[in-house]
Amino acid sequence: MNAPRFNAEVKPGEVVSVSWLNRAAREALEGSFPLMWIGGEVSTLTRAASGHVYFTLKDEDAQVRCTMWRNRAQLLPFRLEHGMRVEVRALVTLFEPRGDYQLSVEAVRQAGIGNLYEAFLRLKSRLEAEGLFDPAVKRPLPRFPRGVAVVTSPQAAAWRDVTAAFARRAPHLPITLYPTPVQGDGAPARIAAAIATASRRALADGNDVLLLIRGGGSLEDLAAFNDEAVARAIRACLLPVVVGVGHETDVSIADFAADLRAATPTAAAELASAGFADLHDRLQALSARLARGMHRRLETAAQRLDRSATRLIHPRQRIEQAYLRLTNLAQRLQSRAHQQLAAGQARTLTLGLRLAARRPDISARRGQLETLAGRLERAAHGIVQRQQSRLDAIGQHLAHLDPRGVLARGYSITRNAGGSIVRDAASLDAGARIQVEFQNGHIEATVDKPSKTAKRGAE
Repeated sequence: MNAPRFNAEVKPGEVVSVSWLNRAAREALEGSFPLMWIGGEVSTLTRAASGHVYFTLKDEDAQVRCTMWRNRAQLLPFRLEHGMRVEVRALVTLFEPRGDYQLSVEAVRQAGIGNLYEAFLRLKSRLEAEGLFDPAVKRPLPRFPRGVAVVTSPQAAAWRDVTAAFARRAPHLPITLYPTPVQGDGAPARIAAAIATASRRALADGNDVLLLIRGGGSLEDLAAFNDEAVARAIRACLLPVVVGVGHETDVSIADFAADLRAATPTAAAELASAGFADLHDRLQALSARLARGMHRRLETAAQRLDRSATRLIHPRQRIEQAYLRLTNLAQRLQSRAHQQLAAGQARTLTLGLRLAARRPDISARRGQLETLAGRLERAAHGIVQRQQSRLDAIGQHLAHLDPRGVLARGYSITRNAGGSIVRDAASLDAGARIQVEFQNGHIEATVDKPSKTAKRGAE
């Protein structure tokens, strides 16, 4: 078995989340079990409003839950019922949100057709080895055929579906029916003969493409289209052959031998008339393909949605509640706006009255303003004069304290080699360098001998 894709290694002592565990278990299951056929009895069948089908597949000793998505369930050729013996083609998986082990069902067939299916596979392998299904021998369909040959039973519903499709998409296109039984004893030989007749009369009847069609049914019902003679007649036909047998999930040997396979008889008619279809039909087909892709992506989410559907509130109830809240808020807003407007008008009126009562007499105040301006000017002039006189006195005082004023009277300042002022001759030794500063300039000098008086005083 293949190893799971999820890295499920856990270090000793490490704690993991439930989500991590369920994801690891799901990927381990999906990676360990291939897509397989499983037989059992249907039990506890439930059809959700979304179209998904939930049931239990059981035997005498065990049971397993199954989920079949809407896009698969709507293609079943029969109605699935409780107690029915079936074989399901399914993938083993796990629904992570609830930790439920289950089967994701792709197809369902009634029990007892295994031998027919094995014979189908053997014939398919042999004809495929001969090159009968080789894509290189497939012929393209004419885009605008002159006429269409149809091989089927005139009593079959498939014939009515095809004629209705042509009437809707290409009503001008002539259709020639080559009647034949499509099931029962002798049906394969009759179908092969009808194909040969249509091929031989193609030119005379003006046909450019052949449709081999039949409605849905069980594997036994479609046995005539799993016949070697029919497959060889399709390849020997001079016209390109489109096979539309059964439903989309039904596959026959005739489908592989055909130049083109259609999912249903109606689809076969649509393929043959594709050149006459408008762009709207092509757009719808592309939209359907997109929807199928989206459905595959949303399968897990759809199951979660089904389980949560009972807790949802109806949109109409939500809208009604929101409408009531909006109406209440609108009324409150309107009332509040009226109140604020009335209050604002009252305040404006009051302020207007107060402003009118306190409006100043400009003519009476003008004389006072001029008097005060004169007094201010005189006071400012007096302050300036007093401050100027004080400044002059301070300047004279500073001039008396300025050392340079003393130097102007003939004194000097003597500094030693370190730049300090010499105040005592005893501090100078013979040969000491001094600097003498005068009012204008200075001189450098050397002490010849210090003052004896100063020395004695120092001693």
